This record gives sequence, C-alpha cells and structure tokens, in this order.
Amino acid sequence: MSSPSPTAPLDLMLDTGGPPVLRVDPPGDNRDWLSQHRHLVRAVVTEHGSLLVRGLGLRDAADAGAAFARLATSLMTEREAFAPRTRRADGVYTSTAWPAGQPMCMHHELSYALEFPGLMMFACLSAPTSGGATAVADSPTILTALPTELVERFEREGWLLSRSYNEDIGASYAEAFGTDDRAVVERYCRANGIAYEWQPDGGGLRTWQRRSAVVRHPVTGQRCWFNQVAFLSEWSLDPDVREFLLDVYGPDGLPFNTRYGNGEPVDEDVVELLNEVYTAHTVREPWRIGDLMIVDNIRTAHSREPYEGPREVLVGLADPLRLTGCSATFGGVESDRR
Repeated sequence: MSSPSPTAPLDLMLDTGGPPVLRVDPPGDNRDWLSQHRHLVRAVVTEHGSLLVRGLGLRDAADAGAAFARLATSLMTEREAFAPRTRRADGVYTSTAWPAGQPMCMHHELSYALEFPGLMMFACLSAPTSGGATAVADSPTILTALPTELVERFEREGWLLSRSYNEDIGASYAEAFGTDDRAVVERYCRANGIAYEWQPDGGGLRTWQRRSAVVRHPVTGQRCWFNQVAFLSEWSLDPDVREFLLDVYGPDGLPFNTRYGNGEPVDEDVVELLNEVYTAHTVREPWRIGDLMIVDNIRTAHSREPYEGPREVLVGLADPLRLTGCSATFGGVESDRR
C-alpha cells in the first residue's frame, strides 16, 4: 500500500510490515538520481528511522561507494570492530564475518565507542535464496516497551562491555584498532575511556568500557535505547558456541560480554527479555539485488537474519557522532573499569 508523506512526493511505501520502501526508476545514472534526491532520502530517514531504496541497480563496490558518498556527509574508518570486515573501497566494507546459520541480534553499530556512525548504509549486490534480511527496530519504541525498573537501572549505571582479544575468534586487537603497535593501542584506549590490560605470555589484550544505555537523538531529541547489551552478551551466543568458548577461554576470557555498569552480571532472563522485545518490534524487507538501505544508527537498531545461498551486502559507516553530543551519562575519557 502506498501512503502519502510530507517528506516524500515519490513512490514511498509505508505500513507494509517492513521499513519504508522508496521505489525508483532513474532515467539515467543512479548517481545523478542520488545527488538530486539526497535531501529527500535523508528527510525520510530522519522521519522514519530507515529507508530502503529499490530500483537503483547497484552492481558492484564502485556503485555502492558512489551511493554512500552521495548520501553521506562523511564516511568513517571503522575502529573497535567486534568481528573482522574487509575494506572494499574508501568507506566501503564487507558485512561483518558471521556464520550464515546464526543470527546477528539487534544492535546499534559501535554503540560501545565514544565515536560511532550516525548513519549506516547497506548495498545488496547478491541476495540470498532465503533469509538474510537486514531487519530493523525502532529504538524509542523498544525503550517504551521495556520494564521501567530495568530502564531506570541502566540509566543510573550504564552498561559495561568487556572484551578479550586473541588470534582465534573475533577481531584481533590489530584488526580492531587498525595497528599492532601496542603504544598506539594504549593511547587510543586512554583517549577513548577504555581500561586495558595486556595478558602475560602473549595472551592478548583485555579491555573494559562503560557507556550509557539510553541517549537522546541529537536531531529529534527522542530518548533511544542505544547499546549492545543483548547482542554482545554471552547469553546471545549459540549455546554450543558459548559452552565451547567457556571451556577453552574461561568466563573471563570470552571474546565479549556485557554487564550492568556497576560490574554485576546481566542475567540470562534479562537478555532473553531484551531479545524478545526486539523481536516483537522487528520489521524486515527481503533483500533484492541492487537495493540500498539507509539506517539512522541512533533511532534504529538493525540485525542480520540467518540465510542460505550467497549473500553480499556492502556496508558504509557515515556521519560520525560523539556520545557526549547525545546527552550521555557515561562515556567520558575516564577509563571506567569493572
């Protein structure tokens, strides 16, 4: 069903059970269309939190990079990645390496960093035969749906992310920080509110960082549930994977885990509740080759669903924002630790 919108005189589809879909048929170069309609596209994303543009016919990394560059104010270099990506062009990355049969739960990209993308962009070059949608959920709606007591605790205490970098699973510290120079990594950590500890006998790096779980959108002023408390919790791992990692690395050596800001564990039932609320408010639109999706990273959480068949979705991180500009309670340059 096509619904009128004050920001979209074109064929914008709303209320379809998925994100807003804008169907286009550019008469010439899709780059020209994006340049001409940049303000329209961004206005829809501001109003609705996400938008899928269908009909651009994006074919390769060059097309994706050109689309990202025309829509973004600036593109980012990723730092603090939790899993490896491959850089395909300036500002263009592959999707995060993650098993096809396992979901990537709802999250806000780099919400554990002091600087994170305000805008996420996704270009589908190869659509899977089934599944694999980049689903989305509205973070103000999630916040309202969560128990008041739980939200108030996270607002008081923030949330704590612990990471153990090694060469076996997840991003190594060299991949996450863009260097294997320990002194450079240490300077980055000190400047970005990250406590760190080098493990003896070449055991890798452990870090801790405390961040706000609820922020205000810098444009709309909406309060948003903005974190990765559920996604990076041990309880969101596949049970067999979790047991394997615990056997090999122990509870303090998991590649990532989350806690309340005071260091107390977030119980399994709380993580289950968070994921259930996300599920109840998730919308999706199956990928088609050539699609472009734009997501407001504060307003909207995104996930990647399990899939079968080849899937290639390139990613652009854009328009960096600072946590301190979002009415955050935690996330200064002090190193909050355990």
